[in-house]
Amino acid sequence: MLTDPACKNATCPQDKPRIRLADAGGLYLEVTPNGSKRWFAKYRFDGKEKRLALGSYPSVSLKAARDGRDQARKARESGSDPVQVRQAEKLSKAVAGANTYEVVAREFHGVKSAGWSSGHAAKWLRMNELYLFPHIGSLPLGNIKAPSLLATLRKAEAKGILSTAQDLHQMAGQVFRYGIQTGYCEHNPASDLKGALKPHIAKHFSAVLDPVQAGGLLRAIDGYTGQPTTLAALQLSALFFQRPGNIRSMEWTWVDLEGAMLTIPPSQMKRKLHEKVNGKPHLVPLSTQAVRILSSIKPLTGNGRYVFPGARDHTKPMSDGTINAALRRLDFGNDEHVAHGFRAMARTMIAERIPGIPADMVEAQLGHGKSGPWAAPTTGLSIWSNAGK
Repeated sequence: MLTDPACKNATCPQDKPRIRLADAGGLYLEVTPNGSKRWFAKYRFDGKEKRLALGSYPSVSLKAARDGRDQARKARESGSDPVQVRQAEKLSKAVAGANTYEVVAREFHGVKSAGWSSGHAAKWLRMNELYLFPHIGSLPLGNIKAPSLLATLRKAEAKGILSTAQDLHQMAGQVFRYGIQTGYCEHNPASDLKGALKPHIAKHFSAVLDPVQAGGLLRAIDGYTGQPTTLAALQLSALFFQRPGNIRSMEWTWVDLEGAMLTIPPSQMKRKLHEKVNGKPHLVPLSTQAVRILSSIKPLTGNGRYVFPGARDHTKPMSDGTINAALRRLDFGNDEHVAHGFRAMARTMIAERIPGIPADMVEAQLGHGKSGPWAAPTTGLSIWSNAGK
């Protein structure tokens, strides 16, 4: 029987390739001249002598080697070849390592991101890297149960970022569904968590919705004494009710003053990647007031790319905070009206105050539906531009 001191002090003469120090039950320690010490267990299976490698000493202690020998004996007594059992275990671990949440999530991202916008693809991967990979990324997909996933999502929830927790729940569900489709797992624990997270109540952009107050806002804008381009951007925000990003990044090549039409390329719209590449442009008819405003600032910025260039760098569009800063200067705080609020103001007041305009036309003009011009747009926008005055 071997002892720990005997294992520790064992050496092999330089004139021998190896020596074997026997323990019991077929277990022995093989020592080579270079100091290598490895455990093996001899056994017979199907009439043939075989041996099972149990690891190196001292990483595998004498006790651990004996436990390995005993497990091999049990496997043999049950009719299994210990070497084949060990190979199956290694293969299972290798497969599990290749099927971790992070590995499958990155594979899913690689498959799907080609059809996503670059911004969404980057955000999807970044959120997984920040919140999911550190906690469940190394776990085999099939081993992740609903409680483990919930505990991970609640780490984001505990920070008060409820919308992020909801987004992560959705992203994890995408990964597990993909895992089921590709055979990496058999169940989607995200589907079992419906209703388990705190609800996120979306905060809408502040907007003036009352006609009288809208008139006050429009008069305040007309009295703005800052930069003429900022004044024009405020006025067109009310006339166009497009997304603030499309207003501030408007290019002169989009503007047809003679044809009274603004044509926003599909690549600049908030759409899926396929629609950005293959979709139709978004058409915004220009009212008489809009044509007059654009004509007035063309001498100032018409030689450049952008209708509203940045104050410091004219090769870039106006800063995304310029319009909100101008509204605050007019005493309309973030809790009263913001740049995005012109869209809600237009949608609400058109629906409530201007009869005869179908809702789908309003949605189309907002860029929510089928792109295209309004019916009789100039008349409608002229009425709107004077609402409440």
